Amino acid sequence: MKKLILLGLVCFWCVNVFAQQNTDSIAYQTERKKINNMLAERAQKFGKYDESLSMHTGIFGFQTKKDIRRSNEILMDIVKTDNDIYRELKILLEYRTFQQTQVQSHSKEAEASNIGFMNTINRLRNQVDQLRIDAEKQEAQQEKTQRLHIAVFILLLALIILLLIRKRKRAA
Repeated sequence: MKKLILLGLVCFWCVNVFAQQNTDSIAYQTERKKINNMLAERAQKFGKYDESLSMHTGIFGFQTKKDIRRSNEILMDIVKTDNDIYRELKILLEYRTFQQTQVQSHSKEAEASNIGFMNTINRLRNQVDQLRIDAEKQEAQQEKTQRLHIAVFILLLALIILLLIRKRKRAA
């Protein structure tokens, strides 16, 4: 049951991370499309401006004030479109910078986490080695104690046998 819950949580986390990346990607693509549409609109307005410059409705084929004003209005509209494009480009670049910063911070977090894991592994290895050394010392000490007990037991047994032999010799 615990494994199923853990598997469910891992799956939920993966879907959440994927959805976040997908959302970021969609937002970036949407912003790019918006800028491309604005650039196409600007190109169309510039075509109108170029066309208005070639219009000469005045006497003897000269431009009138009205022609010049119309050209200036189109030019001002182009400038407004350019300002909008710059604003959207700034948003796009800030978004890109944000993404890069996010990737760098995630990379640093992962690196710090990996270093922490490595330090923990090294510390645990050192503890295992120390425990192994302590276990070997304890085994050696236990072996010495066991030998001492056997030696004392043999000495006591020999002493008892010796006392029994002396008692029989005296009784005989």
